[in-house]
Amino acid sequence: MPPTRNLRARGTMNENDENGPSTRVTRAKAAALTTDVPASTGAIKKPLQAKKAATGVNGTQRKRAALGDVSNVGKADNGEAKDTKKSSSTKAGLTSKATLKSGGVQKLSQHNSSRTALGAKDNNAKKPAPEVKRPGSGSGMGSAMKRTSSQKSLQEKTLQAEEPPRKKVEIEKAVEAKAQASQKKEVKAKLEVEEEEEQNVVADLDTEDLDDPLMAAEYVVEIFDYLRDLEMETLPNPHYIDHQPDLEWKMRGILVDWLIEVHTRFRLLPETLFLAVNLIDRFLSAEVVALDRLQLVGVAAMFIASKYEEVLSPHVANFSHVADETFTDREILDAERHILATLEYNMSYPNPMNFLRRISKADNYDIQTRTLGKYLMEISLLDHRFLGYPQSQVGAAAMYLARLILERGPWDATLAHYAGYTEEEIDPVFRLMVDYLHRPVCHEAFFKKYASKKFLKASIMTRQWAKKYHRLYIESALTEPYNSIKDSDE
Repeated sequence: MPPTRNLRARGTMNENDENGPSTRVTRAKAAALTTDVPASTGAIKKPLQAKKAATGVNGTQRKRAALGDVSNVGKADNGEAKDTKKSSSTKAGLTSKATLKSGGVQKLSQHNSSRTALGAKDNNAKKPAPEVKRPGSGSGMGSAMKRTSSQKSLQEKTLQAEEPPRKKVEIEKAVEAKAQASQKKEVKAKLEVEEEEEQNVVADLDTEDLDDPLMAAEYVVEIFDYLRDLEMETLPNPHYIDHQPDLEWKMRGILVDWLIEVHTRFRLLPETLFLAVNLIDRFLSAEVVALDRLQLVGVAAMFIASKYEEVLSPHVANFSHVADETFTDREILDAERHILATLEYNMSYPNPMNFLRRISKADNYDIQTRTLGKYLMEISLLDHRFLGYPQSQVGAAAMYLARLILERGPWDATLAHYAGYTEEEIDPVFRLMVDYLHRPVCHEAFFKKYASKKFLKASIMTRQWAKKYHRLYIESALTEPYNSIKDSDE
């Protein structure tokens, strides 16, 4: 029987023999080397790897069980460097972590087969790249986001649960505000309706004067109706200057301005001045007068009016003296008889002062309004454009403009009733007055008379107002007739 060959004697060695004099580093030695490395170095040296394949007796390639552990060691190192967590699905991962924690790689037991190692290796090899987990996966950031979203949803639900009472309170407040606003609107509407009704209601002011016999309250309405009928009979011809070859409208204005000065010097009643101017216009409407006799007509008319209206009229010599002795007393008396014969002794002139006092009663007898009204009525004496309008309409327009300047309120139904004219009927005369106030001063005696404190400086106040507001009431078409007449006169 041939002797057995000693493998060591032949010099051949088995790669798997741990007792052989081989220089190959075994796993035990690698573990010992790793344990000898100090912990302060902070890095673990990797053991030397064995060859990839070993041939057996039959020449077949055999897989090593240690490859799985080596791969696990490498993966454990990488895992510690990245501080990532791994799933605990395989035992190989757990053993590799345990070996890393113990400080080395332990030798596999006999019970561990190559299949388990290969299986672990295959599982590690087949693992796909780590995927980014979606927010809804339930682990990691996804779970945190789920928690935060759930917390937010809970907070929103609580807020929604709390909001309805607030909304109800706000809705109730809004409803209350709307109700209050509607109530305010209703109250305002009622007040406006009441004001309109008050303005439309005419107050009976004559009943207050029933106990006063001087006011003649029982006959006052019939008296003013008679005056309105009579004023149409005493109206002069508004175009009488056409048949006066020697006269012009400008000369008439100068004459009336001088008569206002005489009237102020003698301290006569306002009714005397209005009657005197009416007598002049009516006489000039019926007779042709030369230029040198125009002043004589004015003096005689003033003398007649003073006799008719004044309690004690001035002497005829006083009128002669005022005229600078231009006319004798006989000439003035002859002119008086001639004027009265021409007018047929008809002195029933409805004075505008009567209408002004009637309207002033509805204005509660305001002294400022009546003073401005007197000034505005005297404008109709100087401006020939007022000749075609009745004196009642002139008095109503004067009171309307005076109240407008002093801001005394609207022209209500009571004022319209006692004046006899509405705002639309007053409008043309009212615009003529504003136009006269807007023009430069051309009648100095008239302006100085009402610039005094006695008349509350009415001429100054009204002209200042006209400069500010004349554009609201005066149109260019209004002044064209006056300008055409003035140009024809020149």
